[in-house]
Amino acid sequence: MEKIRIQKIIADSGYCSRRKAEQLIAEGEVKVNGHPAALGDKADPKNDLITVSGEKIKAEGVPLRYIKLYKPRGYVTTMSDDLGRKSVTQLLGDIPERVYPIGRLDKDSEGLLLLTNDGAFANDIMHPRKHISKTYRVTVAEKVTEDIIDTLMNGVDIGENTITAPCTVTVVTEEPERTVLEFTIFEGKNRQIRRMCEAVSLTVKRLRRTNVGGVKLGMLSPGDHADLTKQEMQVLRNAMGAAQTKDNSASPKPGRRSGNGGKRR
Repeated sequence: MEKIRIQKIIADSGYCSRRKAEQLIAEGEVKVNGHPAALGDKADPKNDLITVSGEKIKAEGVPLRYIKLYKPRGYVTTMSDDLGRKSVTQLLGDIPERVYPIGRLDKDSEGLLLLTNDGAFANDIMHPRKHISKTYRVTVAEKVTEDIIDTLMNGVDIGENTITAPCTVTVVTEEPERTVLEFTIFEGKNRQIRRMCEAVSLTVKRLRRTNVGGVKLGMLSPGDHADLTKQEMQVLRNAMGAAQTKDNSASPKPGRRSGNGGKRR
């Protein structure tokens, strides 16, 4: 059998993502037939013994799973947590395969989280060049002006020499003590929505992701999960395919205010 890069074998087994596998190889946690592996090494997934931190990798015959989960607030998006905090993996006790999150939601955020044991698929979803859309419903304490909306849409400085890419922002409802916004972004920087709001002095009271690449949270309740349907998988593959042909210089369509019957004011 043709030899394959070790990080791909590990990712295809469902142990972790390819990027994480590369990190584990660099840290000396991966061995092939008892010998430490190096980045760039290849192996025969059928005949070579591959271990990660002493655990044997099951390289063949692992069913691929694609799952959507409603992550509740208070859970961290990690496989385990050294601080003893609740992890999203605790919500997947009936899933025999070792799946891992595609991207992250911070502990205080909630909503749609995709998980899989298909390393190549996860990499495609997360790759910055794919520009996979992510939509969030965000409740803030303040009234939101047109100037703030324009600033958010055109890009804001969120620190660390980072300016966000153009996005869409829509006002869903306006009340005396809160405004509900809908953000659609095409990148995935750490705590991006919260940092964008902080940059324009908005206080986030609730943040919920409702859509990734066209796959919706739907009727899931907090803590519930379901396998992605064939239709949802096709939606994601279409989104990835469209991103490959999209002109990287094109900007998303401008957002608009839609509270109070959709009238702009």
